[in-house]
Amino acid sequence: MSQTPIELKGSSFTLSVVHLHDSQPEVIYQALQEKIEQAPAFLKNAPVVINVAALTAETDWIKLQQAISSTGLRVVGISGCKDEALKKAIAQAGLPLLSEGKEQRKVVEPVAAAPAVVKTKVINTPIRSGQQIYARNCDLIVTSSVSAGAEVIADGNIHIYGMMRGRALAGVSGDVQSQIFCTHLAAELVSIAGRYWLSDQIPEPYFGQSARINLNLLDNVLTIKPLD
Repeated sequence: MSQTPIELKGSSFTLSVVHLHDSQPEVIYQALQEKIEQAPAFLKNAPVVINVAALTAETDWIKLQQAISSTGLRVVGISGCKDEALKKAIAQAGLPLLSEGKEQRKVVEPVAAAPAVVKTKVINTPIRSGQQIYARNCDLIVTSSVSAGAEVIADGNIHIYGMMRGRALAGVSGDVQSQIFCTHLAAELVSIAGRYWLSDQIPEPYFGQSARINLNLLDNVLTIKPLD
């Protein structure tokens, strides 16, 4: 029997979400350019989702889309759109409207427990630029360094005992109680359950130091403190 020409499978990918708080194309273009220059290895030509929850029907979506695309970012979808006129403009531009159920959920009560972590993935060798390590349904421990341009991802916590220069994304399946532990924090990006900081957003007193990052469940923002 000949093999079918296509195979449809479910999968998941880690994408950055750009939340727009201004509808002026030139303002958005400049802000994106500055972010890309700060972390080119992470953002240059990166696929992104654009969240437009703060925008209205008066937005000139065509010009705004052109401004975003001209930075090199690849828009793969739009989220957070509640205005019907804006939805129509986005649809006419040929972009899919995505639902961010986990992102929109307000954390006002204790979050249901994530699936039990059944084991811990341990990496004892340096993680080089361009490499990606994913610990599915468990914590990740890296006993060596993580180079700039490398990415470590876990459904649970992430522990890095060497120099951390790359990107660390914990709780990628939505576990808001996940944390990141670093003995030397100099990351391009840190993220927990989709909330992230680029390198310039990491509080200066903690950059290059040992630190522990978690998500404040009341404010739904990242917090950091010394690693005791």
